[in-house]
Amino acid sequence: MRIVRGGASSVMVGRDGELRRLARLAAAREPAVAIIAGEPGIGKTRLVQELLATLPAGTVVLVGQAEPGSLSRPYEVLLDAIDHRDEVDEEQLTALADPRRSPVERLHTGLAIVNELIGDAPAVIVFEDLHWADSESAALFERIADQHGPRLLIGTYRPDEVTRRRPVAGLLAQLERRHAVTHVRLNRLSPAQTAALLAAATGAPAPLRAATALHHRTGGNPFFLEELLRALPGFDLEELVDQPLPWSLADVLRRQVDDLDPVSHRIVEAATVLGHRIPFDLLSAVTGAGEDELITVLRDLVTRGVLVESGDDEFAFRHALVREAIAGQMLGRQRRRLHETALDVLLSSGASDPAMVAHHARGAGRYEDLIAAARSGAALYLSIGSAYQALQLAEMGLDEAPDDTELLGAAARAAWLAGLLDDGLRYGRRWRDLAVDAADRAESLYLLVRCAWESRETGEMVALTHDIETLVEQLPPGAAQARAMTAVAQSAYLRDDLEGALTWADRALALTEDFNLPGVRLAALLERGSILSERPQTAAAGNRILSALVGEAEAAGEWVLAARALNRLVNGEPPASPAEHAETLERMRVDAERAGFESLAVASYFQGRARLALRGGDLRAAIAALEEGREQDRGYQRRGRWADYHGVFLAGLYLEAGELDRAEQVITDLAAVPDNPPTVIPGLAFHLACRRHDLARAEELLAEFITALDSQPWRSGEQANDLISAALEVGLPGPRLDAMAAELLNDSDVWDAYRTLFHAQLAEAHGRHAEALGDYLSIVDTHILGPAPRGTARVGAARCLLAADRRAEATVQADAAASLLCQWDGWRVAQLDQVRARLGLAPADAGPAVTGTAALTPREREVAVLISDGLTNTELARRLYISPKTAAVHVSNILRKLGVSSRTEVGELVARRS
Repeated sequence: MRIVRGGASSVMVGRDGELRRLARLAAAREPAVAIIAGEPGIGKTRLVQELLATLPAGTVVLVGQAEPGSLSRPYEVLLDAIDHRDEVDEEQLTALADPRRSPVERLHTGLAIVNELIGDAPAVIVFEDLHWADSESAALFERIADQHGPRLLIGTYRPDEVTRRRPVAGLLAQLERRHAVTHVRLNRLSPAQTAALLAAATGAPAPLRAATALHHRTGGNPFFLEELLRALPGFDLEELVDQPLPWSLADVLRRQVDDLDPVSHRIVEAATVLGHRIPFDLLSAVTGAGEDELITVLRDLVTRGVLVESGDDEFAFRHALVREAIAGQMLGRQRRRLHETALDVLLSSGASDPAMVAHHARGAGRYEDLIAAARSGAALYLSIGSAYQALQLAEMGLDEAPDDTELLGAAARAAWLAGLLDDGLRYGRRWRDLAVDAADRAESLYLLVRCAWESRETGEMVALTHDIETLVEQLPPGAAQARAMTAVAQSAYLRDDLEGALTWADRALALTEDFNLPGVRLAALLERGSILSERPQTAAAGNRILSALVGEAEAAGEWVLAARALNRLVNGEPPASPAEHAETLERMRVDAERAGFESLAVASYFQGRARLALRGGDLRAAIAALEEGREQDRGYQRRGRWADYHGVFLAGLYLEAGELDRAEQVITDLAAVPDNPPTVIPGLAFHLACRRHDLARAEELLAEFITALDSQPWRSGEQANDLISAALEVGLPGPRLDAMAAELLNDSDVWDAYRTLFHAQLAEAHGRHAEALGDYLSIVDTHILGPAPRGTARVGAARCLLAADRRAEATVQADAAASLLCQWDGWRVAQLDQVRARLGLAPADAGPAVTGTAALTPREREVAVLISDGLTNTELARRLYISPKTAAVHVSNILRKLGVSSRTEVGELVARRS
């Protein structure tokens, strides 16, 4: 009987793309073959189960499973699939099992059984674990693949268990020669997918540190993760990290080495002690094995799938839990002696890997060597952008030297970069309290201000700033004082005190010039450039400072400063071209990854992609980028600024697109996040009520929103434009509308182009069409505004021209708006359609008046050319600096606009156009 392997999680994680591929094959109602490959426990069976659950009624399903030992049992897979099916003829079963019949006759009998069960109905036939299948089952699989009709044939197997002696090897080769096979390779879960699985299994987001540790412990294998959760119920995830393996799982893992000879067993035990990386020479020195002997043993262990060759003369356990299971049976003294031997070998050879030295020093109980290695290792890993590894090493040293300020500083920096804000604050406070050196104290305060801001600990931020200002007064002029001044500038900037921030940044810069302090100068320049770039009047000067700073910071290896400067450039005044924007965004991600700066390398990167899509006028691509970023992040338990980081932006875009139910769900999610800025929920809820034409609710929420504006000035002109448009749509009374606009325009840092757009909208609402027309036309070509606001300005101009009965001019504006909004949805397009209807024109989304590639935007024509060159979505993503998901959105839009159904037809149209 087939074994149904369920998981601890009620939701399959990380396999959506693979499931969609298989579902498309099943829905095509054509003969198709799919082969699913992956290591044990990776989720092949779960993927098949999820596919079968999506099939429509009337689909015939046959699922058979091979088992160890099936090689000697002919047609084992078919017999398993038809077990308990009364409609199978007994004579056929007898003929299938009769060894006196010829192989061909028995094969035809098996094929007849399958065809009679299926008939003409759509069918999905699954042969699981083909690596164990007998030759007769393999031959039957191939013959089923030759059949016609609406059927999908699926086989699953483990690549590591395919040898030339197994029937599956010949089967795979035959299928490749004779059929178009869809290959689905299941990889291990990524850290984000591991967090998502843990969240689905436990019903709550997973702490970042626990998710990272469990991913490291299990290698991202879903079966191992689920077995840990199932065998140790009731444990907090953070406690689960350190719990010993449950006996049942350990026993399964140890079976891989149970039959080793004594020499091989001694070598594999030594390998478990060496850690995640097993250098050949170190293993040889620790075990005393000669080169030839060791090569023989290692080749056998690789063949068994216990080890993999991970580099030149370096090995690793295929599954970290196998190493853990073997080590769990060793004596403590046995492990300690191996650690001592390995440590002596490493120290005598001048080893360059402090992490390995620290690992063996701790295992050998030699704590001075451990602390020295932890210090050098934490510094090394911080310099190469491995923040989490740096934190682990620093904590290893702090276990033995809890007051070591060098280790505390490294732990605080690493925790902040890795996004572990609570740990960053904890280590940063202790670093500050124990710091004797003034420069150390200034550095600790600088970091604490940043952690407090990201954690939304406003009170602590103010107290820290007061401490720094006191320190500035106590310090003599020099490096420490300049660094402290930069910390005050950072704090003032993050609290929106731009004048105060500029004063402190200039004071710090003056000291860096007097005392030649290049490192502090870069930090102070970052604050000054960021401050200036926030203001319309000084944005160009600020961007010049930041642009020049990036190259200097990169040359100096100051990747954090470079990434922060690039992030500010991405989110500030729009670059001159989408290509420049994409290049800046990609450069930011690379620098953030070099620094190990998790929040910029991941979270801010997706927001940057969304902004790039908006600058290109593609609302769907912007939403797809944010959905992808939010999906990657939602399994993690975060706090402060990074809790549902993409939610506010995504809710705004859902409101923009008219997807109001989705927007409401995101707003509900955001409302559960503690310490939201006071304007966030009232502003989004007001916007939602307006788009739902609920005037009473909108007026109620407006009062709450305006009260919140007293404590947090509104600085986003784009979002203010959305709110005013929503208020106009719901019919907010004139006096309330004017009061709301006055509050939103109260901040001097709102860009002039947006102010003009507000004034135009208000003038039009009050019937002053000539005044509104002048304002609208003055901004229709302003590059500060993206395509959507410019399209809205042209729609407004068209309405004003219609009011003056200037229909020809209104048509010109409506056509220009249609071009700007051709990849947009929601209220802006609805307003455009209203104008076009008054002009007797077709709706904007009724399809272009032209056909072929002329119907595409310039960006889409660029993508179409690449499609005609045969580029896949992944290759498109790499070429255009977008994600494969966004590339798929572009391709879908192009197919829709051209009225074709395949990429080949796109290529033909492009060739014809050329």
